[in-house]
Amino acid sequence: MSSCKYADVIVDISSESVDRPFTYRIPEELTERVSAGSPVIIPFGQSNSRRKGYVVRVKDEPDPELSGCRIKDIESVAEKTLSVEDELIELSVWLKDRYGCTLNSALATVMPVKKAVKARSKVDLSKSLSREKYDLHIPNEEQKKVIDTFVSDYDNGFRKTYLLYGITGSGKTDAYMHMVQHVIRCGKQAVILIPEISLTYQAVERFYSVFGSRVAVIHSKLSQGERYDQIKRCLNGEADIIIGPRSAVFVPFNNIGIIVIDEEHDTAYKNETVPRYNTIDVAKKRAEVNNASLVLSSATPSPDSYKKALSGEYTMMKLSSRAGKANKPVIDVVDMRLEMQKGNRTVFSEHLDELIKDRLSRKEQVILFINRRGYSNFVSCRSCGNAIRCPHCDVSLTLHAGHVLKCHYCGYQVPVPDVCPHCGSPYIAEFGVGTQKLENMTRKMYPQARIARLDTDSASGKKASEKILNDFANGETDILIGTQMVVKGHDYHNVTLVGIMAADTSLYVSDYTSGQRTYELIAQASGRCGRGNKEGRVVIQTYKPEHYAIMSAAQDNYENYFSNEIAYRKILNYPPAVHIWTVQISSKDENILTQYADDYADLIKECSADKKADFMGPVEPAVYKIKDYFRKLIYLKDRDYDLLLKVKENTESIFRQTHQTEKISILHDFT
Repeated sequence: MSSCKYADVIVDISSESVDRPFTYRIPEELTERVSAGSPVIIPFGQSNSRRKGYVVRVKDEPDPELSGCRIKDIESVAEKTLSVEDELIELSVWLKDRYGCTLNSALATVMPVKKAVKARSKVDLSKSLSREKYDLHIPNEEQKKVIDTFVSDYDNGFRKTYLLYGITGSGKTDAYMHMVQHVIRCGKQAVILIPEISLTYQAVERFYSVFGSRVAVIHSKLSQGERYDQIKRCLNGEADIIIGPRSAVFVPFNNIGIIVIDEEHDTAYKNETVPRYNTIDVAKKRAEVNNASLVLSSATPSPDSYKKALSGEYTMMKLSSRAGKANKPVIDVVDMRLEMQKGNRTVFSEHLDELIKDRLSRKEQVILFINRRGYSNFVSCRSCGNAIRCPHCDVSLTLHAGHVLKCHYCGYQVPVPDVCPHCGSPYIAEFGVGTQKLENMTRKMYPQARIARLDTDSASGKKASEKILNDFANGETDILIGTQMVVKGHDYHNVTLVGIMAADTSLYVSDYTSGQRTYELIAQASGRCGRGNKEGRVVIQTYKPEHYAIMSAAQDNYENYFSNEIAYRKILNYPPAVHIWTVQISSKDENILTQYADDYADLIKECSADKKADFMGPVEPAVYKIKDYFRKLIYLKDRDYDLLLKVKENTESIFRQTHQTEKISILHDFT
């Protein structure tokens, strides 16, 4: 058997025509220098022209289909340059090492769109956005202070990570736009990340009014051709600024001067597929490689970011008052248990009902926020008590308008049955309230009002969310009902009332971040009103007004929330007090899953026996089955992130040598 090794090499990653790896032999003298991610010089094509490529995998034998074929040799190992290709390959290797994925999956995540489609339409910002000058307004004293701090650091060569912590309406966007403008004037590029598609239009409009056609935008609603056009503009140097969700962090810029992550606390910045990267970590890496500054912006910073700012790892920049003449809204808390005692069976407290009628009479606008899609959260039988569940996932089906039950995990849907599928009883009833049901209730309560709903169901079309938000901004809607999509980052000066319909819903999610999510949502929702010259009012309706997250949000007191939250995390050994490695093992065969999960857990125990790490599992997640796959989780906690990575690598290596893994899927997540 040959002792030489072989490499799979991708060639010229910016080319549209070459989009697969080619196998090359590694000469013996280069064996020690060639590894995954190495840039190499290779003979390519019939003419054997010298090309630069990148190794994606080293293997002992060529693939069987190459038997009898002449395999060319790698000519040499190339020096790394400052090209965008080199940087993105380096980033892929870093993703592989940090998040425990394969290099191929990392490359698929990082590499830009390479194939155009024949019939593609360009995103023409000049037609969709106003060219009127954006109102950069003259910074107030607080804004000027943070802008001057950044500019001074930047001009003196200091590249830091900043936490721009400002209350809602304090002008954080204005502040970081000034920072971006300074960096662009220095001949650099800027990456602006936003968590929600619904925020894209407003963000792009602001930046386009200042920077014009030098702005590129990507998001999931773009067609493949439109996305390709935007990426190509970045590759060709036709854009200096990219705006988009987490995937925009991989933009093929090679002269980045600033990366801004707006709403940095948002869970949308955690990728839920392989590799399960944290966008903030990736942004830090890109900033480091490009010698760029990183700005994390939020009114409700994550406990991890705030803790790092307090310790000095991040530079804290605070905006504590609202910009312009706007004042903080008045916040009222309504105990819905008392409403029940008074005989009020509606979802509207008497106080909220009075305020809605008052706002409608004054031609002012109202936002009603409820963190649940659909008509009601589940349908069950009053005779046997069984809820109607998804046959493919371990969850109850959600009732939607049109008398349809849907699964929010796999998309399965079925008409509401006439009788219970378990016992045959006709007594089937809906429980809970979602956005669709709230919309129907609101229309009955306030028939004179113009009402719209914004959630992932109503905004499923390409420009649906844009139209809903534009109608609201133009005063064509009186009451806007929605989920998280309505409370993040929007700026409407005629909104003077926000009703938070079930503030404690997120407290009952089986996740250690439930208090954090509750505080964030209430604070973000509260920040949508009173942003103009008119007084704002917020009504928080809850069955648990005594919870620290709800109390702190009602008092607009982040520091009080943080002190309670961080104490809870330390006591129970959760991040940011420790890091957590989570292993999710899934299979369609429940017996195989149980055996393999037990074996994997035993290996982790062995590999971490002398490390004193905190181990737990295998356990079933809150949703045991999704899309016909059963799932189990294993956890390992420790303060040392590198220790968890080392245990992961050792465990996985041994497991794959001793087990056939075709019938299972293993997913790794690091927090």
